[in-house]
Order: sequence, then structure tokens, then C-alpha cells
Amino acid sequence: MTWSFELTPADHPDADLMLREYMDDVASRYYGRQATDKELEDALEEMHSRDLVPPTGAFLLARRSGVLAGCGGVRIVAPGISELTRVFLRHAERGKGGAALLVTAAEDAARDLGATVIRLDTRHDLVEARALYTRLGYDEVEPFNAEPYAEHWFSKSLVQVPADLRLAP
Repeated sequence: MTWSFELTPADHPDADLMLREYMDDVASRYYGRQATDKELEDALEEMHSRDLVPPTGAFLLARRSGVLAGCGGVRIVAPGISELTRVFLRHAERGKGGAALLVTAAEDAARDLGATVIRLDTRHDLVEARALYTRLGYDEVEPFNAEPYAEHWFSKSLVQVPADLRLAP
């Protein structure tokens, strides 16, 4: 089973489907119950993804063996600084190695947009996400925004040191 990631306009029908599934998942976890259609529509509008297009951002669809499996995005928030957002895999696709690959693909997209730092915020209840980011080298940092659903903030350098310049262990 192979994973692939493709840059896709955030208004593409497959992107819209994944963004709806993402928002339904995080909103329902937040409410502790299934989000209503109105809550979902309100959240999609309030936390829109229209800026996840070059030159301000990028949106990726994840596929496993050609089947739509998830999404992720990055946006430029300041010169050289990007934000990782909308990272989501369908429940049936979790635990199969795709999340780390998706984040890596999003980091590459951020580099392509000129970012040297990537950061994100997340909620306390999204423990799996926090564990993933820590495993991928993100450091928990002081708050850098006042987003209403942010409870943990992470950052990672996107500057890659060439192998011949690295110090030996």
C-alpha cells in the first residue's frame, strides 16, 4: 500500500470533502457529541481554507493506494514562517504510517513557499496529534497566537543541514 500526496486547490470537490470530514472530526471531539450541520457549516466558514493556495499557502490531499485518505495544509503567516493546519486522516487510514508522511509532505510544501520555520497550534484533547508532532521533531513553544481553540503551540525549523556539515554523534 503506497501513500501519495498531491497539491490540490482547496475548493476542489475532493478537498471540500476532506475539509468537511476534518472539521466534523475535530468539532465533534470538541463538543463531545456529533456536530450539527449548522455547527459544521459555521466552523467551515469561520476557519475557512481559502488561503491555502500559492503564494500564501498550499493544500495537499493524501491518498493510500489511490484512495482518498486525508489532507493537510500550510499557510504563510509571516516572511519565512508557515503554519501547519488541517492535518487529517480518515479513521480507517490511521495507524498505517500516513500521518508522518503527510506532515513531511506539508513541510516540503512550506519550504517551496519560502518558509524556514513551521509552527502549529492544537488542542489539549488531540493527544494523538501532539504525540505525532513531538515524534517528528516539533518543540512545544510559548503561545504565538490567541486562537480560541489553541492550547498547545509547536514549532520546527525547516532548514536542512547538509549531511556533510553535520557533526558526528
